[in-house]
Amino acid sequence: MPFDFKKEFKEFYLPKTNPEIVTVPNANFITVRGKGDPNEEGGAYQRALNVLYAVAYTLKMSYKTDYKIEGFFEYVVPPLEGFWWQDGVEGVNYSDKSSFNWISAIRLPDFVTQKDFDWAVETATKKKKLDCSLAKFETIDEGLCVQMMHLGSYDDEPASVKLMDDFIAKDGYVNDMNGDRLHHEIYLSDPRKTAPEKWKTVIRHPIKKV
Repeated sequence: MPFDFKKEFKEFYLPKTNPEIVTVPNANFITVRGKGDPNEEGGAYQRALNVLYAVAYTLKMSYKTDYKIEGFFEYVVPPLEGFWWQDGVEGVNYSDKSSFNWISAIRLPDFVTQKDFDWAVETATKKKKLDCSLAKFETIDEGLCVQMMHLGSYDDEPASVKLMDDFIAKDGYVNDMNGDRLHHEIYLSDPRKTAPEKWKTVIRHPIKKV
């Protein structure tokens, strides 16, 4: 059976619908950075997703090519993730999606190196006839966080965020969002195929002790 990050690391991909505190180890990602409304048809965010998946699946299927990655094993491409912020805004203003800055990301297996990544970007660009040069190989270290599973529309996230804020306050923690530590979402549902009320999204915030 292919390695499945969601099943092997349930504590990070399948949390409960109540807040919990976790320490997230660093991991490598394919990332694309941009700005703008994620719902804009054909906009920067949707183009970024095309690049992410082109590179991700090129790496996943590399074992069927002449390029061999050392230590490779078959795996399921992990779910899409997103880091979000707005300049000059504390928290999130969901009514102004055009001002969103974002880092779209897909986790990489540890065996993928920068060299392998560069091969995948070049190969995907040629094969898909898609400029994948915006994709970057990044290591992200989240550290101490609060997280929970949010059920429903993205626009309803403030209710879950309030639960998280109330939870950490009782235990003597505060949010620690800054330029390096960001509002983080992991998308476990395909919004094209699932009704909004059934969407499952992991919400994760960086925290610190008071």
